[in-house]
Amino acid sequence: MTATHIASGTAAAARRPASQARQRRLGRVDYEPTWRAMQAFTAGRAAGAADELWLLEHPPVYTLGVAGRSEHLPRVANGIPVVRTDRGGQITYHGPGQVVLYTLLDLRRRGLAVRPLVRLLELSVIDLLAGYGIAAAARVEAPGVYVDGAKIAALGLRIRNGCCYHGLAFNVDMDLSPFHAIDPCGYSGLAVTQARSLGITEAPESLGEKLVRSVLMRLA
Repeated sequence: MTATHIASGTAAAARRPASQARQRRLGRVDYEPTWRAMQAFTAGRAAGAADELWLLEHPPVYTLGVAGRSEHLPRVANGIPVVRTDRGGQITYHGPGQVVLYTLLDLRRRGLAVRPLVRLLELSVIDLLAGYGIAAAARVEAPGVYVDGAKIAALGLRIRNGCCYHGLAFNVDMDLSPFHAIDPCGYSGLAVTQARSLGITEAPESLGEKLVRSVLMRLA
């Protein structure tokens, strides 16, 4: 799949006012062409262009952010590719059963700075989990969302010309073992968890839709 195919809306899209965002459901798509499509969308967007939210999942892949170091690379050969990308942060894992929501937003138009945006995304996940009676929290020193000290959602963003891309990854019902080969987000021994392990039995697709709604409510 090419960047043009993703950005042109071959997946189902719902049009919303510019104050909200156009939504795209892309299904399971490879990481690198999706990343390149985000870059192209951001580089080419005109003033006044609608923001977009891309809901998807990736085949197994490790991504290494701009702060990533060689010692964070996987410690075992498990056949999972590593992509060095341009988002903030360090190393993480994406795979089937993880909800990924990419937020392509004009921050200048929304009057949003980076830290408030990070907090908005964290609160969107916290709100979602609260609906199931699960208490979650964020950490100033380590962006993301945690339940009893275990990370359930990771964030990474790139800002270019006042606009952002990349977004957040929410663990729903996936194989967590690839996280054991890395220091998730650069933290040795950091535990990870997922919605299924916390007793939430809904499918990733259903929780993905709820996450989109939660983010849109926070953006309103």
